[in-house]
Amino acid sequence: MLDEREVQGIFGLRRRGWHVKAIARELGVARNTVRAWVRRGEGAPRPWTGRPRVLETHEAWVRERYLAGVRNGDVLRQELVERGIEVSLRTVERCIKPVREEAAALDRASVRFETAPGQQMQIDFGEKWVDIGGERAKAFVFVATLGYSRRSFVRVCAGLRQRHWLAGLDGALRHFGGVPQTCLVDNAKALVVRWQGDRPIFHPEFEAFCRHWGMTPRACRPYRARTKGKVERSVGYGKSNALGRLSFVSWEALEGHLVWWMREVADVRVHGTTHERPIDRFAREAAALRPLGEHPAYLHVRRFDRRVTGDCRIELDTNRYSVPYHLVGRTVEVRLEAGELTVRYRQEVVATHAVAAGRHVVVEDPCHLDGLVRRRIHASPVPSSSELARPLEDYEAVVGGASW
Repeated sequence: MLDEREVQGIFGLRRRGWHVKAIARELGVARNTVRAWVRRGEGAPRPWTGRPRVLETHEAWVRERYLAGVRNGDVLRQELVERGIEVSLRTVERCIKPVREEAAALDRASVRFETAPGQQMQIDFGEKWVDIGGERAKAFVFVATLGYSRRSFVRVCAGLRQRHWLAGLDGALRHFGGVPQTCLVDNAKALVVRWQGDRPIFHPEFEAFCRHWGMTPRACRPYRARTKGKVERSVGYGKSNALGRLSFVSWEALEGHLVWWMREVADVRVHGTTHERPIDRFAREAAALRPLGEHPAYLHVRRFDRRVTGDCRIELDTNRYSVPYHLVGRTVEVRLEAGELTVRYRQEVVATHAVAAGRHVVVEDPCHLDGLVRRRIHASPVPSSSELARPLEDYEAVVGGASW
């Protein structure tokens, strides 16, 4: 097989009037090869000299299976074997390479989706290291963005647990003064437990929060975070702009700075996509939000299911609270309201505690162990070793044996 340089040499000498035999002698190739290229003509495509492709007649089927979700080459090879087609993995990989490139391009591409006023709110968290009072700390930044106006709510939270997501959502609804129709989230475990086919299974607590406010939860497909691109960009903007200073006297000072920043910077800038100020577009969107009215806050009452551990306690927010000992191994309902923790079993209140301040605190009520402690105190005592150590003469007197 001639390389490109040799082919160009054939046609270069041919243009100078050289005959086939002279060209073959000059380049050291067969006359038939030179004659074949001359007949084919300059600029003609190179001929295919390889073997016929095994999967040539099955490319449509392979493409269909790949786009349907079977994207592992070895799995496709196994399915081909089941169809009576014996091929190597390398052959399958060559066949799906153009389909894989096409699918990757489709995954990267996204269509801008604009929503009507009041239709959608997107939420997400970002993280950034900042200096708080001279100490380096990680700030967890909750961001909620309305889809139409691009108005955002930003708050710093202590972590990424579910209570922080719900506290951020509650603050966003109160900041906007209304409830949108839907809330678009990513696949954080605090919000989405898993996907069942094409349907997300939301965490019961998050679903209850949305139901409380009359808001429908929506989730991005896995690995498609661009679906909520509005809040993704808002998170980046907040981290680079709102937290651009990096140094704050205290956490309270940081929270105050964010309130100022939302009002004086984020709300009044001209947005790069809408070419309007978010606060101006919000004036049109506010009327489409469902008013909060006298609706009670969801976070006033928090409900959880907990299993009682072997030490007669349940755990909540890293703190441990005692319950009656006879509930060990049982699942109880825990309610948190106005600083008080109530434990119920079969709708009956079995324990109440004041919510502990701090982390890893143990809160106990001695009454919960009363029956267990009395039972241990009144148990039959174990004979001491001195009571068992009797003289041998006592045993001889009983059995009538002679002394040794």
